[in-house]
Amino acid sequence: MNMQKKMLSRALRSVAAGALTLGLVLASPGLALACTQVWMPAAYTANGARYSGRSEDYAPRHVKIFGVEEAQDNVTYTSDESDFSYTSPKRSYRYTYVRDHPSDWGGRFDAYSEAGVNEKGVSCSSTLSTSMNQDIAAVDPLTSTGIGEYSYASVVLGECATAREGVELLGQLVDEQGTCTNDQLLINDADESWVFITLSGHQWVAFQLPEDQASVNPNMSNLRFSVDLDDAEKCLHSEDIISLPQENGLLVTDESGEVDLAATYGKADDAQGTGQNTRYYQGLSYFGVTLPEERYTAGAAGITSIAAPELFFTPARGGWTTLDMIGFFAARGEGTAFDANENDALYAIGNNRTVESHLFEIREDLPADIATIQWEALSRAEFSIAIPLYSALITEVSPYFGDLSMSADHQGNQGSDDVAAAMVEEENETLPFVLMDINTLCYNNREALADGAHDYLDALQAQLVAQNEQVDELMRETPAEKRGEVANHAASVAAEQVYERCSALLGELRAYLKAGDLSEPFAASDFDPATGDLVTPLDYAGQVLPDEPEPEPEPEPEPQPEPETPGASEDPATPQGPSASEQPAGGSSSTTRPATAGGGSVPETSDPTSLASVLVLGSAGIAAAGAAVVVRRRS
Repeated sequence: MNMQKKMLSRALRSVAAGALTLGLVLASPGLALACTQVWMPAAYTANGARYSGRSEDYAPRHVKIFGVEEAQDNVTYTSDESDFSYTSPKRSYRYTYVRDHPSDWGGRFDAYSEAGVNEKGVSCSSTLSTSMNQDIAAVDPLTSTGIGEYSYASVVLGECATAREGVELLGQLVDEQGTCTNDQLLINDADESWVFITLSGHQWVAFQLPEDQASVNPNMSNLRFSVDLDDAEKCLHSEDIISLPQENGLLVTDESGEVDLAATYGKADDAQGTGQNTRYYQGLSYFGVTLPEERYTAGAAGITSIAAPELFFTPARGGWTTLDMIGFFAARGEGTAFDANENDALYAIGNNRTVESHLFEIREDLPADIATIQWEALSRAEFSIAIPLYSALITEVSPYFGDLSMSADHQGNQGSDDVAAAMVEEENETLPFVLMDINTLCYNNREALADGAHDYLDALQAQLVAQNEQVDELMRETPAEKRGEVANHAASVAAEQVYERCSALLGELRAYLKAGDLSEPFAASDFDPATGDLVTPLDYAGQVLPDEPEPEPEPEPEPQPEPETPGASEDPATPQGPSASEQPAGGSSSTTRPATAGGGSVPETSDPTSLASVLVLGSAGIAAAGAAVVVRRRS
């Protein structure tokens, strides 16, 4: 099934539930293939980590759920997009996922695991939809029994202890059953990062990502790349990858005679979508690379064609940070000829249909269970917060993330970015819906809300990234048998504190719009424009790091006897005990209401819509709120 048919399948299910119109599928040619994948090698990063990830675009109000799949014996993996089936011969590995809600798939709880890390430290970003040309499709069509993006991540993470094992297993399954979709996946472990590409029904190629070049791919099947098909250490592929097109007169080579797999299997340069081409330009520009004007043609809605674009490129500089890489998913071509803030006809990387974005920060020379940090941003990246997760170790999920059994009714019509739906206050809102509502309100009231929301969320994200460096030091120092406890604690603190801050921000946004006076732009009460930072600092690291031990009290000096004087009593002097003022002070009580399973608590204040008033009680009040939900905490 191709991407459009797959989306139609999802849409028809939602229509049956009264949630989505077919206009979502048919209205925009850029929507059917609208995700953006990124790779940055360690050579160009500030901390020596490599980064891989992707944003998924589907519908403005489509909820995604972060969770944990437990290990099981002999799992049978099946799909609702094809007749694919595979039964494991062994016990699976535990892994994290970011899944669709069961209401989109007839009640199934296993759909689109999409992104996660397993207990062996293997991470998978699945998938970037691509396409093949009609000539190749005629000789090697997609199959009705093939594996596809519904199942890729579940199979890789559930079954494989290394990235290479993931590539080998997927290759075996495509050889045996074919694929029902054209896709690219990124699979990583502590030592290697691979891209796996399904070129046609049974042909595939996988190779290690380069250590000296970056990559941006917004669903384009024509991005040229060079790979040594004979280097079995760094490249694996289907047996007939060359012979099939060669025997059918379809093999394309470049000027040097090297096989051009992208031109052989992918669609032509002028057959890529305008939204894809425009996002490619924006992605390169974000990393300081300007595409020469003579390489592309453009119209009112963006770039219509690019001549021989490449999968890999050299960034204009090094020193890219975690914060920079998170920001990539919100890029809108700012300051370029294709700035979506200036031209709303452009389809940007940071658009209003993104449903989640994930970034894997992978560090070498660390144990596999802490080598990868999963930065997970639910809903649209432009007005969201990426939460750090040591996913290889996580066994417990904070209730602030919600779960697959929660109601999805708050989405409303998924295909309509409905401000009215976002203004509805739910009693037990969860983080996915809070971030969804913030995005809906800010995107549709950009002039009044966007700058103020950006200021606050950017400051919050920066503090979160900075404080996670302290948490990371703790993870490195913690014995292996204790790391899981710290990882669960840190994730719970992170989810809770981000929820508290973003829920309060959402309350202020709603109050601002309800007041009806948009003459002055929105400003968050917890943002200080003079410093460009939060009024109340985040307490993520403070809540995760262990308390400093109390210093030993100074010993009391030995009492000295009174000097003898004539006529004085010969009894020794009586030593005095410590004064009342030296006794320990009693604790103080918190005014924060205990949290509920469905959402956080908000401290009782005179103005419940004020973000500053929510936070002014400080970490003591927040800690009391978290005690009813989790053992420990974060931002």
